[in-house]
Amino acid sequence: MQKTNTEPRIATYLHARGRRLGLPIAGNFELTARCNFNCPMCYVHLSEDEVRRQGGELTAQQWLQIAKEARDRGMVFALLTGGEPLVRRDFFEIYDGMKEMGILISINSNGSLIRGEILERFLADPPSRFNISLYGGSNETYQNMCGRSVYEQVKENIRALRKAGVDVSLNLSITPYNLQDIEQIYRDAVELDVNVKASSYMYPSIRVNGEQYGCGNRLSAEEAAACSVAWDAIRFSAEEFRQRAENMTKLIADAPEGCPMEEGEGVQCRAGSTSFWMTWDGRMLPCGMMTEPVVRPLEIGFDAAWQQLREATAAIRTPKECTSCSYKDVCGVCAAVCYTETGRFDGVPAYICRKTRETVRCTAQMQEEREKR
Repeated sequence: MQKTNTEPRIATYLHARGRRLGLPIAGNFELTARCNFNCPMCYVHLSEDEVRRQGGELTAQQWLQIAKEARDRGMVFALLTGGEPLVRRDFFEIYDGMKEMGILISINSNGSLIRGEILERFLADPPSRFNISLYGGSNETYQNMCGRSVYEQVKENIRALRKAGVDVSLNLSITPYNLQDIEQIYRDAVELDVNVKASSYMYPSIRVNGEQYGCGNRLSAEEAAACSVAWDAIRFSAEEFRQRAENMTKLIADAPEGCPMEEGEGVQCRAGSTSFWMTWDGRMLPCGMMTEPVVRPLEIGFDAAWQQLREATAAIRTPKECTSCSYKDVCGVCAAVCYTETGRFDGVPAYICRKTRETVRCTAQMQEEREKR
């Protein structure tokens, strides 16, 4: 099992070139807000009635229109996500249509529906990758967290994909509902021979809960840090963990001292620079965690929407306080984190500050304890 999620070199190259040329190399297509699970920390989850009351999802033809315009503008990669994208009865109309355009497709899924005819369709024409969320290590945890006892079914579906040589990566969201299962989930990943990417940080679900910034059904900052370090202890060898602890300490010690800059940094990731996020109802955002800046390509055309999104994203500035923080190089802060935690891109996310400091402290403490043994 891989310990890091490595990106193909061609993808890294295309994004670098796309940044210079202003191209939308990757698009995230949130095909639906519906899901057959009911996870409490989900950032987008609506019932069928709620979707209908809010105007309904885009049709397959609308999704394909956006995809074609994006491809013509330079898009190479597409991620089909949700909600759970496979609940759409016309999913394969969208999937096949994008594939015929030459787009390389990955899929985010909870994995529960990849069986029977759906499985056979994917085995005959697989995506570039399945990113499957594994929510626990038992049927009981799945029932408590997702409302469905399908742990064994999901594992069986992953086995079927892997047996056929389909690329699968696991995502793990560590929450109050499944933190006791992280060792079992790691063992499952080893057994299934798949990479697993874990996160103990849950973005506040502002797209579901309105302006409840900084709120969420999640661990405390200190608990999230402890779980993050526990995960590192599981996935890294003793030497790798030691090096990680040393690197953290060195990065903090070597951080230059000084006053904050007059303004914070811009967006450092690919959001709004070489990638975009389309919501289920037709809004284009830099990132699926944000609610702004927003444009509507179905109303003004993809090219105009992409240009407006790029310009609006380029104007975003994160907190100036972060520029002089000694923890800057070990911190996971980003524009989306600041916005969902504070309601402002330049607001200091106290939760992340606490989590980062506690992660460093717990990592150093665990290494000290190991050296005493």
